[in-house]
Amino acid sequence: MPSTHTFTVEETDAGTRLDRWLASQVPELSRSRLKGLIDDGQVEPANGAKIDPKFKVSAGESYTLTLPDPEPATPEAEDIPLDVLFEDEHLIVIAKPCGMVVHPAPGAWSGTLVNALLHHCGDSLSGIGGVARPGIVHRLDKDTSGVMVVAKSEVAHTGLVARFQAHDMDRRYLAITRGAPRPLIGRIETRIDRSSSDRKKMEVVRESQRSASADWHEPDGDGYVERGKHAITNYTTLEGFGQLDEKSGLPAAAMVECRLETGRTHQIRVHMAHIGAPVIGDPVYGKHKGIKAFGEGEAFIEATSAARAFRRQALHAYILGFDHPVTGEALHFEQPPPDDMAELIAKLRAM
Repeated sequence: MPSTHTFTVEETDAGTRLDRWLASQVPELSRSRLKGLIDDGQVEPANGAKIDPKFKVSAGESYTLTLPDPEPATPEAEDIPLDVLFEDEHLIVIAKPCGMVVHPAPGAWSGTLVNALLHHCGDSLSGIGGVARPGIVHRLDKDTSGVMVVAKSEVAHTGLVARFQAHDMDRRYLAITRGAPRPLIGRIETRIDRSSSDRKKMEVVRESQRSASADWHEPDGDGYVERGKHAITNYTTLEGFGQLDEKSGLPAAAMVECRLETGRTHQIRVHMAHIGAPVIGDPVYGKHKGIKAFGEGEAFIEATSAARAFRRQALHAYILGFDHPVTGEALHFEQPPPDDMAELIAKLRAM
């Protein structure tokens, strides 16, 4: 079971960075481990203040640290079927189903993509960092389906990481949104950081926050760096569905292609919600269930009911293209939406 520990700041520790102060309270944990726990929302101040690892503590403040159950030393291989699109000695490309977690973590130590890959690849894993394990270079959320590439060798891992960092990958997603983006084609460029009110969510850092020194992160050295990470999503509305209302002629829902230039946590979901077209079914960033629409008839009722009942974010990584990091071969993979999304699209088209 997770354990909790509460600590109170002494006068002599006032002004110390939160992660450094916590390290003095629980010396058995490294500062990097504590930073991760803070970022994951496992450290909560009694006064509800907004914190990050560089936050300066004050005398008399209390903080509760929650330690999750310890992670197994190594993930176990599990015989879980995989939809393999391509495989050689250096990498494997798979179509990840919705509902599958990519990497073991608290609450999901088994049944993950890594567990499945350890079984599927077996002795063909030549090792990443000296350990026979699959090299995860990008992730999809548990309930996002689609194409993923995983390294099997050190050289492939290094090459794929370099391509992702250089944005030299063709990554495109299909999102079914509540309403349609305006304009219908555009580019969203923001900074994304953990939510100031919920550490388990992400949010766009607004200009007013970016200009306020209290919301900037202080690095170890001199000066300040801007809060959050640079995030760019290019989008094109491929198709509109139904009518939002009787007069405007705007779509009630849309199929949107999102092309990533960066790969931040929950990036597409955050960006679509930010521009007023959240992904249908998104339990975190969608403020409303279903769609707002104008119409009548059986097809209309079926479509609006299907949108309201959709139980995951309607998001699918449908295209992945890149040059093989070892052979240089141009690789391109395209996967149609899974059955649940395909059914939703069909009903929205008939609306």
